This record gives sequence, structure tokens and C-alpha cells, in this order.
Amino acid sequence: MLDLEGVALDVVIAELQSKVSESDPYIARLRVARNRPGVVRVVLDLKTEVKTQIFTLSPIADYGHRLVLDIYPLVPPDALATLFESGGKLSARERSVLNGANPGAPPITPVKRLATVVIDPGHGGEDPGAKGRHGTYEKAVTLDIAQRLKRLIDAEPEMRAVLTRDADYSLPLAVRVAKARAVRADLFVSVHADAFIRPHARGSSVFALSERRATSEAASWLAKKENDADLVGGVNIDLKDRYLAKTLLDLSQTATIEYSLRLGNAVLSELGRVNTLHRPRVEQASFAVLKAPDIPSILVETAFISNPEEEKRLNDDAYQDKLARAILAGIKRYFALHPPRQQSPLALN
Repeated sequence: MLDLEGVALDVVIAELQSKVSESDPYIARLRVARNRPGVVRVVLDLKTEVKTQIFTLSPIADYGHRLVLDIYPLVPPDALATLFESGGKLSARERSVLNGANPGAPPITPVKRLATVVIDPGHGGEDPGAKGRHGTYEKAVTLDIAQRLKRLIDAEPEMRAVLTRDADYSLPLAVRVAKARAVRADLFVSVHADAFIRPHARGSSVFALSERRATSEAASWLAKKENDADLVGGVNIDLKDRYLAKTLLDLSQTATIEYSLRLGNAVLSELGRVNTLHRPRVEQASFAVLKAPDIPSILVETAFISNPEEEKRLNDDAYQDKLARAILAGIKRYFALHPPRQQSPLALN
């Protein structure tokens, strides 16, 4: 239930009631009414338990102030269970493998759940990011590449992708991280296009969080989340022992950085097949968007938008596709060694 103060019950708001379809997985219906003078009440009748994320966006272009409410399942759906419940059909070989038959065929490792990759197109809205000499904005290039990468990931049978933004609007860095945690992401990939004062700088780079930031971020997360067991591999921590809580969270953050470096190396290796590498190794820096303590996270600088030659390539559909495929190949190499599990891999290795 949302009470919107200082909002008039106009036609646009009244029409919200018709925006929810019967097939919506979470919302049964939406009701809007004037609660009292100057207050409009919006009620969402839910079909199941959910997690919510709410934030505001500032006016831009034709849009005024916006209130965004994201709804996520409390428990992510099991892909195999969904297949059976929906009457999905398995091939004869798949059925025989599940039944332990089909002698002579190579064994198939059952997928416990879909791997969730959150893709973060850098910048957006009133934050355009870097600008190329020919007028290309970083925010547009990153969204194009991120959308291509999402389509490629969604086409993989054992993976799904979620975008932090799917249009030209700005998002606070903390919200980008929060969105990844809300969907229990296995990986977080932030897409950018670098810039430098000298136009000849070129090449692709991959960043992970700095080791020096791990301890400070552990303290920061602990201060915000306090006794959030999810942050330390499901271990409940008594608030009285905050030293232990900080130590465990610090270890989790450090382990996450190690997995981030493994992911980064896999992606960097694949990017080297498409573009010159600005640095031959994964770099580390204190990017706030990489600070989730339990999600391996990397920031990919696809190319230098300040380099006229690379700016031209970044605007080419075929080249964008090559970059997206290279990032996907790196992600698949990482998952081949570190498949997603019901629990965080950090708690088991």
C-alpha cells in the first residue's frame, strides 16, 4: 500500500488500475483511490510473497519526478520445476538421463538453478558519462552493448540476465548494487566506455574492487545491514559481537574479490580477441558499483570513447555484438569452473 501525498487523482493515475494483466506473476490487481484530501492511495493485491525495492528519479526530458517500485520474488523460481509445472516436454534423451538410463551417452550434470547475471549499463539520464569527439555519449553505447549481452545470455539454456536499467534514465550507484542483491545475482557486470585527456589512449580494460577497499566496505555494509545473515553466507551473528560480524563480512568481501578477479581474467582474455587490451591484467580500483560483499563483480571498459577510431567502432552494430559475445564467452568460462549453487560459492570454498 502506497500513500502518495500532494498528488491529484487524475486520469493518468486512475488508469493505473487497467495496467495489470491477469498473467502478471506477482500482482493480482491494483487499486487507486483518493484516501483523503491531497493523498492518493495505491493498493497492490499480491499473488505471492515478494521483495520490493523503491527509489525516486529526478525529472529529465519529458519526464517529471518519478517513483519506481520494483517487485521481485521472495524465492527465485526453480527453472526445472517451472518446466514440469507448465507442461513442458523433455526430449527422449533428457528423460532417459533423468531416469538414469541411456547407456553409452555422456553424463549430463543437472542444473540446480539458472545462473543470474545482472548487467549494469553505466551512466544514464542526466548523467551522460564520457562524450566522444563526434558526439557519442557513453550512456547510449553502454545501454546498446548491455542489451545485446542480455539477449545473448537469455538465449543460453542455463542462464538469465537482468538489466539495472533498460532505458535512458539515471540510477544511483547504491541502487544498482541493491538491484543485483535483490535478485540474488551470481555475477554483476558493469559496462562502460573509457575516456582520457589524450585521444590516442585505446583498448579494453576490466576492473575488480580494490583489496584496500574490502575492509572499509565490510564496515560500511555492517553499519547499514547490521544482522543481515545473507551478507555472511547465512550465518546469524549476534549484534553484541560486532567484531566477529565485521571479521566474517571482511572475509566474505575478500573472497568475493578473489572470485571477481577470476571472472575478470576470463572476460579480459576474451576481449583480447576483439580489441587491443589497455592493460594485460585485471586492474583493481575503488568503484562503488563493485562493492557488493557477496556477488563477484567486474567493471568492463569496452573501449576508449575519447579515441575517434574506437568511438567509430563503438557505434558499429557488428562491433558491439563482438564485444557482447566476448563478455558472454568470458562469463561462460567462469561458470564452467564455478557453477552457480543454491548457496553462495563463497561460503563453500
